[in-house]
Amino acid sequence: MTDFVRICAQSELPAAGQVREFVATGRALCVANVDGAICVLDGTCPHEGGPLGEGTLEKGRVVCPWHSYAFDVRTGAPQDDAELRVEVLEAKVENGELRVKL
Repeated sequence: MTDFVRICAQSELPAAGQVREFVATGRALCVANVDGAICVLDGTCPHEGGPLGEGTLEKGRVVCPWHSYAFDVRTGAPQDDAELRVEVLEAKVENGELRVKL
């Protein structure tokens, strides 16, 4: 059974409508704030390895800054290329911390 790992303090979370990159156990993560709901995805774009946590959030999708590939932050589903998908991780905010199941 995998435990939840601390990612950051609640005060470090991105503002609504923003994404931010964090690294946990050597893995890049993209943390998105969709109208107050925190979603955590793998931080590496499956297209060419771009940093999703440095992208933008548009209509519930994180957009990679390198080639504009977009992924639904709740499901990881791609906007265009069905071959590419981003892993969405189980996350919770409790006791002032964001924790993610890696």
